Amino acid sequence: MKNLENKVAIVTGGNSGIGYAAAAELTAKGAKVIVTGRNKEALAKAETELNVTGIVADQSDLKSIDNLVDQVRAKFGKIDIVFLNAGIASFAPIDSASEEHYDSIMNVNVKGAFFTVQKLLPILNDGGSIIFNTSVNAHLGMPNSSVYASSKAAVLSLNKVFAVELAARKIRVNAVSPGPVETPIYGKLGLEKEEVEGFGALLGEKILLKRFAQASEIAKTVGFLASDDASFITGSEIVVDGGLTVNAVV
Repeated sequence: MKNLENKVAIVTGGNSGIGYAAAAELTAKGAKVIVTGRNKEALAKAETELNVTGIVADQSDLKSIDNLVDQVRAKFGKIDIVFLNAGIASFAPIDSASEEHYDSIMNVNVKGAFFTVQKLLPILNDGGSIIFNTSVNAHLGMPNSSVYASSKAAVLSLNKVFAVELAARKIRVNAVSPGPVETPIYGKLGLEKEEVEGFGALLGEKILLKRFAQASEIAKTVGFLASDDASFITGSEIVVDGGLTVNAVV
């Protein structure tokens, strides 16, 4: 169903994984989609494959966000949907986590997300939709994930406060919190193929549906929240984790 026709959407970090799948979903629903990322070649590939507009942008750099806003304003004028998907996931135990590790995650996942919303507000139409990509890690006590989990918990707080602050403009603000998803991110964590497979098998046993999600399944939730089908939903978090967080301990 093309229920997003005449809408303009931005997907940050839209050149791979969940962002790529979300861009495909929003495009299929009729939206004009802009995807951002730091890799020019990956963006060009997404442009060709998805029929979207790619703009090079680094969410950790406020000047880069300003440039993104200027380019979007010049080409599209106004926007209707923002999916804040860009983020960093890396892990370290508390006794060895460095300041660089902390700052690299917080600068992208929290500071970057905050200022991306702030700077896009002047070109976001009243009645628009803002969607954060968070994580079930915000609720779990997974070892070595303290900084990453904290960043996603912070974004969930932003989600609630922004929903209140932007209600007067009828802008809905929501979050989607995926569980484990089959995306390239696991290959970027410095793990060997066997380690990733072992981790996946162990985690899969704790997921009620006994598998990782496909990025397209998360994208469908994003498409729902972006549309008028979710017209009475704001300040909410939708957990898409196959039952991981409700699985009984015993």
